Amino acid sequence: MRHRSREGTRRRILDAAHRLFTELGYDQVTMRLISAEADANIALINRYFGAKRELFAEVLAMRGRFPGVLEVPEEELPRRLAEYVAERLRSDQGSPVMAALSRSSTSPEIHGIIRDRVTSAILEPLAARLSGPDAVFRATVAASLITGAGTLRQLYGPDALDSPDHETVVARLTGVFEACLRG
Repeated sequence: MRHRSREGTRRRILDAAHRLFTELGYDQVTMRLISAEADANIALINRYFGAKRELFAEVLAMRGRFPGVLEVPEEELPRRLAEYVAERLRSDQGSPVMAALSRSSTSPEIHGIIRDRVTSAILEPLAARLSGPDAVFRATVAASLITGAGTLRQLYGPDALDSPDHETVVARLTGVFEACLRG
């Protein structure tokens, strides 16, 4: 008999749920499927996370980060956001979070979770960095570009942009983000 730690079991459940939500989407994943993938009892999954909806929210919170992108002076934000989006568009590995979101977006049960995650991970931190009027509106327009780029990458793969070079993409996106973020 194996001894399992609470944190180790919790991690296995989150990893299994992440893989399944990414591959199948929210509606196709069952707690039984997660249980089998994680080699964990369904009752234990319910005790740690509650319903499937809460487990999905935890997976998004754990995996959906916007690391270091906003940690630059405000005048450098357009360029940094452009670099972030250009990197995501050209990446050989698509975002697992975007894959889970795109495969799950038709489920009305989780629209609130997705909206809350975009708000807490992108909108609020970006709006907090902007000075001047209408910061939330300007952050929302920029966030639509960021999330739209993720969707484009998801649909077309790493060849989403047919551009001569990375710097051309960054330069063009910088101009777009400058227009979005200007107060």
